[in-house]
Amino acid sequence: MSQNPKVLMFGWEFPPYNSGGLGVACLGLTNSLIEAGVDVTFVLPKKFEFDYSHIKFAFADTKTIITKENFAQWRAFLNPYSTLERHVLETHEIQKILETKDSSPNEDIYTSVLRYEIQSQKIIENEIQNGGFDVIHCHDWLTIKSGLLAKKMTGKKLVFHVHATEWDRTGGYVNQLIYDVEREGIEKADMVIAVSEFTRQTLIKEYGADPAKVEVVHNGIDYYQESTSQKDFELIQNLEEMKKIGYSFVTFIGRLTMQKGVEYFLKAAQKCVEYKPNTKFIIAGSGDMEEYLMNETARLGLSLNVIFPGFLREEKLRALYHVSDIFVMPSPSEPFGLVALEAMVHETAVIISKNSGVSEVLSHALKVDFWDTDEMAHLILSVLHHKELHYQLKNYGKEEIKNISWNKAVEKLVRVYAN
Repeated sequence: MSQNPKVLMFGWEFPPYNSGGLGVACLGLTNSLIEAGVDVTFVLPKKFEFDYSHIKFAFADTKTIITKENFAQWRAFLNPYSTLERHVLETHEIQKILETKDSSPNEDIYTSVLRYEIQSQKIIENEIQNGGFDVIHCHDWLTIKSGLLAKKMTGKKLVFHVHATEWDRTGGYVNQLIYDVEREGIEKADMVIAVSEFTRQTLIKEYGADPAKVEVVHNGIDYYQESTSQKDFELIQNLEEMKKIGYSFVTFIGRLTMQKGVEYFLKAAQKCVEYKPNTKFIIAGSGDMEEYLMNETARLGLSLNVIFPGFLREEKLRALYHVSDIFVMPSPSEPFGLVALEAMVHETAVIISKNSGVSEVLSHALKVDFWDTDEMAHLILSVLHHKELHYQLKNYGKEEIKNISWNKAVEKLVRVYAN
């Protein structure tokens, strides 16, 4: 392999057209790989309207163009961790759908993955004609079928990068279709990248992965200064006015699903409000548990203390970090947890679940068992009450993450490519 390998990388989402951390990780890795001299062609299932002049993209479906104007229509379709509309798909049903010329936002995600695989063949053939590639790199279950096709066509090294598993998302009650795709990828890939030791052990124990070929590469974060215009968000203006009269803000940001443990966050909130009623809890995100969580908020008597601003991105998301006193990540099973690093960039004190990959790389964060809502509430109240503790978590945390970079992740990744 050459000193500067050529990588054909299959992804599913990419900022700003992303629904979570998978796209953020892909952007961070791709930028740092290019800086390190790696030749990357990034493949996506649809044609997106991007402003990245330094990244080479290839699109499996060039007829469907996704822009900022129509992204809302397609966002649910692109969600990499959405549940299947149909848990059992007969072969002839899938084939009938695939025979149609175009996909639609209403197509189930499993069929979309199969369509991506079929449409990837032309991209692979074009890459072969233009000099080929050294490594195939796939991100999560949605892309591994395309990667396996590329390996079958070329025999090149296949790296399967696992950011999240069906086991984590469902608490072990897996959708067999997705689990089987993941397991096939793990078995047939030459190397498997796990985003944490926590994830590595899941792959070994629950998927039968060969320990010798599973390498841990922790995620990183791009360290940046906040935008000065971020306070132009009306919600933030209102929250900042409330802070002036003594309110505190404790925030959750993420998908509203079972995996993220927001129900434990609500139970801890109920305990906190008993002692500090001027605390507001913000639950930012969307997902299949949104209606349940709103109803649970009312049942617990927290309607005046909990705010649901919906799914936020870019400046609105940065603005929310800016105004929050504490960020809490209560996940029962979190392969990594990039959102915790994002919070620390913005000098927000962080409390994270012990069942998370990010807990392996952070020292200046408080860690709690997700189910221990008494302790979670105790930590929240302690940070709000003890100003010195709050200061140390904010400032030492921000310094700590300067050493948790995508460049370090890429150094290890390049060695995986070469071996």
